[in-house]
Amino acid sequence: MSIPAESLTNPVVRAFVTALNAHDRSGFQAALAPDATMSDDGTDRDLRQWTEQEIFSSNGHMEVESETDDGLSLLARYSNDTWGDMRTRWRFTVQDGKVIRFETRQA
Repeated sequence: MSIPAESLTNPVVRAFVTALNAHDRSGFQAALAPDATMSDDGTDRDLRQWTEQEIFSSNGHMEVESETDDGLSLLARYSNDTWGDMRTRWRFTVQDGKVIRFETRQA
């Protein structure tokens, strides 16, 4: 059972997931603070390069299974053309209505 993006608790995380799934670059950037950072499996990555490779050029899609921490932590099935389908955890840090950091890893 999945949670539709429009039903996610945190409005900033909701905007992030909605833009990701729609491959909406401008909406995705609007959800992020200008100096946002991220990590993948515990290693900090260049956010712009990572999102291009793992989301936009590879048809990334997130199907949220559950959320905790007032919507700031997600358990999701993530798929893209590069890696296929995997179970992932996402943790968001939100400040002033923007994602300032997100961390993702295999679950």
